[in-house]
Amino acid sequence: MPRPMVMAAQQPAEQHPASGPASTEQGSFNALGSEPSAYLRQHAHNPVHWQPFGDDAFALAAARDVPVFLSIGYAACHWCHVMAHESFEDQDTADYLNAHFVAIKVDREERPDVDSVYMAATQAISGEGGWPMSVFLTPEGLAFHAGTYFPPTPLPGRPSFRQVLEAVREAWLERRDAVEQNARNLAAGMADAQAGAVVVLDGMPQAVDPALLSTAVRGLARTEDPDGGGFGRAPKFPPSAVLEFLIRHAAVPSATSDAARDLAGRTLAAMARSALRDQLDGGFARYSVTADWSVPHFEKMLYDNAQLVRVYAHWVRLGGDAVFPAEEAAAVASEAAAWMIDALGIGTAAAGGLASSLDADTVVDGVHHEGAAYLWSPAQLREALGPEDGPAVARLMNVRERGTVSAHGSPLHPGRSFSAADALLWERSRPVLLAERGSRNQPARDDKVVAGWNGLAVAALAETGAILGEPRLVEAAENIAGYLERVHWDAGEPRDGEPGRARLTRVSHDGTARGIGGLLEDYAFCADGLLALYAVTGRVRWYTFAQELLAEAADRFAAGGRLTDSAGESGQVLRASGEQPSLDPFDNAAPSGAAAFAGALLTSSAYSGSHDQRAMAGNILNLLPPIASRAPRVAGWLLATGQAALAGPLEAAVAGPDGPARRELHLALLRSPSPGMVVAVQENPDGGRQGPEQEPVALLEHRGAASDGSPQVYLCRGMVCQRPVTSPAELGEQLAAMTGSRADTGER
Repeated sequence: MPRPMVMAAQQPAEQHPASGPASTEQGSFNALGSEPSAYLRQHAHNPVHWQPFGDDAFALAAARDVPVFLSIGYAACHWCHVMAHESFEDQDTADYLNAHFVAIKVDREERPDVDSVYMAATQAISGEGGWPMSVFLTPEGLAFHAGTYFPPTPLPGRPSFRQVLEAVREAWLERRDAVEQNARNLAAGMADAQAGAVVVLDGMPQAVDPALLSTAVRGLARTEDPDGGGFGRAPKFPPSAVLEFLIRHAAVPSATSDAARDLAGRTLAAMARSALRDQLDGGFARYSVTADWSVPHFEKMLYDNAQLVRVYAHWVRLGGDAVFPAEEAAAVASEAAAWMIDALGIGTAAAGGLASSLDADTVVDGVHHEGAAYLWSPAQLREALGPEDGPAVARLMNVRERGTVSAHGSPLHPGRSFSAADALLWERSRPVLLAERGSRNQPARDDKVVAGWNGLAVAALAETGAILGEPRLVEAAENIAGYLERVHWDAGEPRDGEPGRARLTRVSHDGTARGIGGLLEDYAFCADGLLALYAVTGRVRWYTFAQELLAEAADRFAAGGRLTDSAGESGQVLRASGEQPSLDPFDNAAPSGAAAFAGALLTSSAYSGSHDQRAMAGNILNLLPPIASRAPRVAGWLLATGQAALAGPLEAAVAGPDGPARRELHLALLRSPSPGMVVAVQENPDGGRQGPEQEPVALLEHRGAASDGSPQVYLCRGMVCQRPVTSPAELGEQLAAMTGSRADTGER
């Protein structure tokens, strides 16, 4: 099995000039000007003759008999901006690159299939990974040399970019056979590395071992940072999938449930009270370069915030603890959810999806400054808040004369919980500072809509809205789901007498889908989000859409009984991976596609009773034993799904007439922390019929109101139900009994 992918930190943040005007010698050779990707357009005026990734660019390399230089990054990436200014805007460097290479630029967020295989190659070659990624390829697409950021002049242990270009050209001209053989060997090695990550979908699924989950908790505890919170050393990324597992594990009594709760609470508290979380608008930055979360890397990504909103809401549902009370977590979840809608929403709230990210840099007077919009000095706080509150807020937020990011600038970093007096000070200061910050230059936004990340947002907003009682969030989730259905989903209707095929497109720009089909993660994240939305709203439309996505995902990514992350969108990618379609079982910034697919299948099977979906989820969970014991930090979503499978998951059918009594029962279920529990509510409580057709959700079949006509809940496991209950008190007792007995008996 391949080793986990850990992105290496780049160098400390600095300030660098912004992109300048296009060279007059550029001509029309740079082909990025018409690309909709914000990242590609950032490079459209470089003197480098950039080409978009595709067969035409590789054919050009073959015709010229030169290697390909592949540069991969994303719009919000600070170090991508740095290398662009230092090297790609430099005319001499561009001339050399143009003369001896075909240069291809890739937006990793549009083409994660490209990013994934060449990231694996980069790690194998250089021992590091990160963005910008710099990879040298044969015209067939095989990698033979790679690295990440290269400076314009040599640094200790790191050659200059020009030195790298010259060395690669010399090797290509003088040692061509060895270069090509090494490239073939690397591709074969990558194919061999996939052997341990194969999921055989027609195999025999093994029951989840409760001891394995406890072992994972103990393994996580050994890597906890007891001082700063979180896991491991700097740089620190929000461990969202691991936190979801810990919260689920804490909900079921076991020898390690208290430890799981403690680990989750300390990490959630540390992040919430740090500079990782924007203390003014509530959004979370991508990661911290320090162990105490005090200096963030400032880009804000949709996928991080969607996962964190959901996790903080689930902590509220669990009940919190003394270290991190549920009330504080509720405020964090609510503010981050509002930030997603307000800062990333495209078009009117009812019309668009959510944008991908905000940039790490802010351009001021033509110069890129990392995090400039978010930094404060004591003098600025005094000017904005006055001679008393200004210094008090500076002390509260650890803003000193010597800045932590720039010479005089620091982010707001309380690093602890607020006292009552602190809370009052911050309550009156926050709106003033937010208004003051709004007058500054703001980071750019990458407006592309990524299907899977919007699926993550649908789940987060729907569940958070229900748990916190904020209908606006549920409404936003429905609007995003409608956008995905309207713009990203092609149901495959027959055309001109030819059968159609359904397809989810990964990316849209300006309300138009374009580019490659969705990857496994896109289908899985969207299906999971839609099932969560169905649980909250009871609208069968969302359940049906989720079933269509899961069926198409099984056809696309499970052909031949083996699961893959993509459906072979690129011949170059397939060759680079040794003709072996790849599957990465490890979580990265978001859950792995395999783990997310297993989770969505498990949830769906609890609604539908589908043995095939349950078996497919179980076969994916067969990945757990070797990963969970060795590397639980990159198996969080598999572990969370395993915890749900071990719990059943519980199935709840809410039947009977709509009204306050039914809504109270429904809400009690949505606020239950039972791992992975599914909730179905009859759209028309007439005994389980939908007009002339059978009830589409099997869990609701033959479920009706109580004999007196009042609503009631059927709690089930494997479609075998307990006696129905009609009051929230009875429901709570039954939930506690079913959850507790499950842990005590070790039943599967």
